[in-house]
Amino acid sequence: MRSIPRAVTLRESIAAILAVAAMIASPMRVRAQAKPEAQGPWGGKTNGMGHYADVNGINLYYEMQGAGKPLILLHGGLGAIEMFGPNLPALAKGRQLIAVDLQGHGRTADIDRPLSVELMADDIAALIKHLKLERPDIMGYSLGGGVALQTAIRHPELVGKIVAVSTPIRRNAYYPDILAQQAQVNAEAAEAMKQTPMYQLYASISPRPQDWPRLLSKIGETMKKDFDFSKEVAGIKATTLIVAGDADIFPPAHAVEVFGLLGGGKRDGGWDGSGQPKNAKLAILPGLTHYTIFSAPALAAAVIPFLDEPAAKGQ
Repeated sequence: MRSIPRAVTLRESIAAILAVAAMIASPMRVRAQAKPEAQGPWGGKTNGMGHYADVNGINLYYEMQGAGKPLILLHGGLGAIEMFGPNLPALAKGRQLIAVDLQGHGRTADIDRPLSVELMADDIAALIKHLKLERPDIMGYSLGGGVALQTAIRHPELVGKIVAVSTPIRRNAYYPDILAQQAQVNAEAAEAMKQTPMYQLYASISPRPQDWPRLLSKIGETMKKDFDFSKEVAGIKATTLIVAGDADIFPPAHAVEVFGLLGGGKRDGGWDGSGQPKNAKLAILPGLTHYTIFSAPALAAAVIPFLDEPAAKGQ
């Protein structure tokens, strides 16, 4: 994506946001007209898979499929469960997949509080307790990846493994043009973004479609805030897989940095693998961007072997 000049007009800024939104929403296009009571993320009717949990002051929507070790799946900003596309049924094979619509997204209505990864991590912790899950694994993309990491930071006793996909842990890790584009996301862009499949999906499943400008405003405010979770991430004890595309919205070096904070990349793994880090794995997926990685089959192919490995001692 090209940089947005400082003197860019509002119309040009919205055009850039629309281009990003269209790429993010492309796998949702088929389901854009679906109704929440008739269409589930796995295709076909929900057959009772959709549920609401009244937890932590929010009525959180989630869907379940499969059986086995639980995996909680968290979407990215301005997205919903559906954005994972074919990775949903792939991840549901051999495990119990619990896919969640985060605060203000999808079928979960917004409440009177900021959008923050910390607060949403508390929602997920409350959901784990509500469902009486025993240390479920948690996988999140972008915003959802931040929520997954914060759940491990704030509630380490509740989580098993963590998978963070396309998730920067400090704001200045983003490319400068991405930061410039994020600065243009606000309620003023709401009307123009109604042209996108992203909005069409939101309008078809949200309990309050009129909250679209509010969601854009909150997302925009969140993206303007500085953050650096390096110290907190370095303290994560959960076995963690860091995943990024080789053409993501931050350099691959940042994913390597996060891997290093978790204990990875310190020495040769050895012929017998004994030198590998116990609690950290890294996957840089070739040919993928921030806007294709969540629905690419390569994502499930990289994640499933990690989830299937026996947990490290103490996990």
